[in-house]
Amino acid sequence: MEWFKVRELENDKQVFDPIRKKYVSFTPEEAVRQQVLHTLIHTMQVPVGLTAVEYTIKVGSLTKRCDVVVFSSQHKPLMIVECKAAHITINQKTLDQAARYNSGLQVEYLLLSNAKSYYLFRNNAGKLTACEKLLLFSEMNTFKNNSI
Repeated sequence: MEWFKVRELENDKQVFDPIRKKYVSFTPEEAVRQQVLHTLIHTMQVPVGLTAVEYTIKVGSLTKRCDVVVFSSQHKPLMIVECKAAHITINQKTLDQAARYNSGLQVEYLLLSNAKSYYLFRNNAGKLTACEKLLLFSEMNTFKNNSI
């Protein structure tokens, strides 16, 4: 966790979010989100400028927030990232939540993580297929499926 920039402010432990460019409360889910952002940027090579945190979407008549949305080089939503606190197991319920969010964005990828486990799924015309490994941004960006 050496990439975290943490401070204590009025009994509130905060972490600097490099995407939002501000300090936010360092909750268990935020710790995971920051670890996942680090993975996106440093391992998957997602450009910081194509990443949005707590991205607001419409799901039916409801307003929801995706933990992270990654955009393609053409600035179209490419991937929804759903983060859960480290003690929460990633399961079908987590995938269902991300899939519901996807009804509003129609992205090609869903990434689920609790920072211990990462699960990447490809959405091909509404059919989710598990990817064997995390892909580089350049690999995801070239697979762009226009039928979604």
